[in-house]
Amino acid sequence: MTEQPDPERLLSEALRAQAVRAPVQSTGPVTPQPPLKLLSGTDHLLSGRVSETISFQPGPAPETTRLAAAPRQVSAWWIVLLAVLLGLAAGAVIGLISII
Repeated sequence: MTEQPDPERLLSEALRAQAVRAPVQSTGPVTPQPPLKLLSGTDHLLSGRVSETISFQPGPAPETTRLAAAPRQVSAWWIVLLAVLLGLAAGAVIGLISII
């Protein structure tokens, strides 16, 4: 009887195999990486010193668009009327089939 391999063991073996193939990092002097910057050039806002870097002057509020009004709920009378009409139609069809 063959047993299914343990998923945890398969994962650990795969990670070990991947680690063996990974490039070895040099033990020489480490050069510091430059800080990451945003492509938009607004990385100065990330430093936490917003008041020192820019002066914020609020402008006019942007125009907003109104959303379409939500459709009204269907009245209970319409639902009852629909149920009665469907019942009458089904009854007429069954009556017609029974006559034939």
